[in-house]
Amino acid sequence: MSASGGTKAIIAAFLANLGIAITKLIAWAVSGSASMLAEAVHSFADSGNQVLLIFGGRKARKVADKEHPFGYGRERYVYAFIVSIILFSVGGVFSIYEGVEKLQHPHELTNIWVPIAVLVIAILLESFSLRTAVKESNQIRGRQSWIQFVRRAKAPELPVVLLEDVAALIGLVFALFGVGLTAITHNPVFDAVGTLMIGTLLVVVAIVLGIETKSLLVGEGAGEDDVQKIEQAILAGPEAERIIHMKTLYLGPDELLVAAKLGFASDQKLLEVAAATNVIEQRIRHAVPAARVIYVEPDVYVDPNQTTPPTDAIVIKGLE
Repeated sequence: MSASGGTKAIIAAFLANLGIAITKLIAWAVSGSASMLAEAVHSFADSGNQVLLIFGGRKARKVADKEHPFGYGRERYVYAFIVSIILFSVGGVFSIYEGVEKLQHPHELTNIWVPIAVLVIAILLESFSLRTAVKESNQIRGRQSWIQFVRRAKAPELPVVLLEDVAALIGLVFALFGVGLTAITHNPVFDAVGTLMIGTLLVVVAIVLGIETKSLLVGEGAGEDDVQKIEQAILAGPEAERIIHMKTLYLGPDELLVAAKLGFASDQKLLEVAAATNVIEQRIRHAVPAARVIYVEPDVYVDPNQTTPPTDAIVIKGLE
């Protein structure tokens, strides 16, 4: 996986979540807390998420073939979408179901100090995981706000891990709220309410991630900054007179397709245009390294306001 995929953050999150999940499950077995069971499911789901993200990164490295001539870069988007929809939704729906069940059939908690201790330790571990994800994200976030980073990031792994860790910390606070109030009031309803809050949180995170990864799956173009860099690179030399139109598309988190129709002088020879095209492509790749697939279509620009075409322009009937 590329550096932008945040492998270190994913591994840190996986190890933290797996250890926390097992501990929460033991605490649930000892205390009978529905909040602890919901949190255990949450952490197991997060662990599965990290496995899928790593697997998607490996699949994305497959070499392009005849069936997929542009490669398998979008595999990372597919697995991020699976993470956001299936696992989060399953965890959220299960937690809501468990909360409703405990509201209908409340029961006293036993050894309540166990889940409280586990939750405090889990908050510390999740904070470490979030710190790692933040550190990795800051290397590529630049001046973007965190909301902009989550919405505009082309590599899905770091935004997914960030939202997972934030949701995990908030979920732990909800669980501590439910278990703590149950310990103080001896009313198990608060434990059930905490479980419902955790489930609702997971569903909300699933919706947010689903929307963002769906946009990547459908296909996103380059950001405004990169578009300006590409346009400036094209027009930085005397080769092309103008950009007639240009489109970009991310084939994967680290691979950008650029297709541009450029206006050249009508008296240029084929070899001159070919050489100019190569120079323009080199400038684009230097300005935006992710632009690995570039198609340049040379053309002679015709002003649409001009009443008669230039004498040296070739017009094909039916394609005017």
